[in-house]
Amino acid sequence: MSIKKRLLSAALALTLGASLLTGCSKGADGSGSQSSSGDSSSDVQAMDLTDVTDPYLATAGIAGDTVVGTVGDYEVTADSLLYWLNYNINYTKQQYSAYGISDMRWDETSEDGTTTAQALLKTAMQLASFYRLLPELAAKEGLSVPQETIDGLKDDEASITQQLGSETLKDHYFWMQMLTPALYQKMYQAGEASQLLQDEYFGEGTQGYPTDAEVKTYAEDELGYYRAKHILLLTKDMSKTVTNDDGTTGYAPLDDETIAQKKAKADELLQQLRASDDPVALFDQLMNENSEDTGLAANPDGYTTSKGAMVPEFEQAALALKEGEISDVVESDYGYHIILRLPLDLDQFRSQLIGDKMEQQSNQWLEEYGVKTNEVYDQIDPQAFWEKAQSLTLGAKNEIQAVMDAKTAEDSSSSADGSASTGTAGSSSSGS
Repeated sequence: MSIKKRLLSAALALTLGASLLTGCSKGADGSGSQSSSGDSSSDVQAMDLTDVTDPYLATAGIAGDTVVGTVGDYEVTADSLLYWLNYNINYTKQQYSAYGISDMRWDETSEDGTTTAQALLKTAMQLASFYRLLPELAAKEGLSVPQETIDGLKDDEASITQQLGSETLKDHYFWMQMLTPALYQKMYQAGEASQLLQDEYFGEGTQGYPTDAEVKTYAEDELGYYRAKHILLLTKDMSKTVTNDDGTTGYAPLDDETIAQKKAKADELLQQLRASDDPVALFDQLMNENSEDTGLAANPDGYTTSKGAMVPEFEQAALALKEGEISDVVESDYGYHIILRLPLDLDQFRSQLIGDKMEQQSNQWLEEYGVKTNEVYDQIDPQAFWEKAQSLTLGAKNEIQAVMDAKTAEDSSSSADGSASTGTAGSSSSGS
């Protein structure tokens, strides 16, 4: 199974710093919301965390340090697996929600007979294995995470403890994302190791660094991107809509005489360009003076777009041009276009290509080392785990919200007392 870039690019869903409780606003009933969990179901009951010492044992019945499999000779433990399982379920629910689906389809099967629950768990194991492997791979290359980064993580943790007032609440803060402080540090450092490895293999100056030719081929042929600008003379009134014969709606056409004038003007502009010694320079001048494209102000340097995004007539004409060439007058449903094909800004795509190369390398590493699971892994029920994870998350949020509310109330009270004291002193002074 391919490692998803969208997951790897977001190694940690936890944000540290000033916005300690982003996503923990109180609901109308005074309870903590569940925005970070991706499920705001009102029937989730907050877990009593009084006797909970291991969030993984409380949600999956497995201690966090339990071995659930291996990648090569390296052990993968339950804490990392369950973090990624929680992340995957959360992400999938968000995708479902975008399509108006409120419930997880745990038992829905793919063509190979794998259920949604099994696929989520398998992907989580791949990710946990990859993050377990990263520090080992970096060490073999002589790469290490800078000490200042490690110290910064410790400082962040200390800051959270200070804000919340106890080590217990600090732990519960991390539990909201199915993390522990120790796992957070490991995961963060693994993410840093990934960046070090990427720079080592594909950074500027290395043999793997993509050449301009490679980036161009990747952007144009694999991703289907091209760049162009145009002079557009509209043959539609963009402020009015009409119902077409087929029942669809569209913009109202201009009258025939005006359309003919637009065509004549387009032909005239093209003649000026064909007669110019520097048609590219003249193109910008004529475009700025004459184009009726409402998107011109936002795209003065042209459109970087992919195949299928523009009207067919524009796209076909643009793709038929070489870079620096200017088209004849092209008619589309919107009006008359004169198109200038432009070179892509390759720097926009180089980092994406490097990311793709790193993903391919990552999948290759997993294949080479091999991922194996054991009987503990087989016992994990993603749906049951998720339901308890929701309960634990809500319990932690409610605890932390209560502390933050108390701090806010205390600060407000102190501020009010200070204002009253100042006001009294002021009144006394003015009355004397």
